[in-house]
Amino acid sequence: MFSDNKKPRTMNEIGAQPNRISKHTKIKGDIESEADFRIDGKLDGNVKTTGKVVIGKDGYIHGKVECVNADIEGSFNGELLVSDLLSLKSSAVIEGTVSVTKLAVEPVGATFNASCTMKGKGGSQNSSSSSFKSSLSSSNRNNEPAKAS
Repeated sequence: MFSDNKKPRTMNEIGAQPNRISKHTKIKGDIESEADFRIDGKLDGNVKTTGKVVIGKDGYIHGKVECVNADIEGSFNGELLVSDLLSLKSSAVIEGTVSVTKLAVEPVGATFNASCTMKGKGGSQNSSSSSFKSSLSSSNRNNEPAKAS
C-alpha cells in the first residue's frame, strides 16, 4: 500500500480512457495526463504523460513531449523525452532533440534528423547527433529495439 515503487502505471491500472486529438483538430497549448495520448491532428505545445504517446500518420507535434513510450508514424519537431521505448514507423519524420532508453526503427522510410541521447540501464548516457533515413539495407531486420550499451 505504501510502497516506494515509482514504476509508471499503465492505462488499465488507472482506469483511464486514452486521449485523442483527431485528424482535423489543431490545438495550441500544453497537455498533462496520466493516460495514453494519440495525436492524429496538429499540436503546437507540450505533452507530459505517464503513459504512451502515439503520433498517427497525419499527426504533427511541435513542442516538448515527455512520456514513458512513444510510437511515431507522423511528424515531430522539438524535444522528445521517452523514458523507455521510442518506436519509429516507416513514415515518421523526427527533428530536434531526442532522449530515449530504447530505440526501434522500421527498416524502410523513417527520417531521423535529431540530436539523440540514449540512456543505459544504469543511467549512463551515450550522446550523438544523428541524421538518417532508414532503408532496406538496415542491419536490424528483426524490428528489435536498439539498446544503449
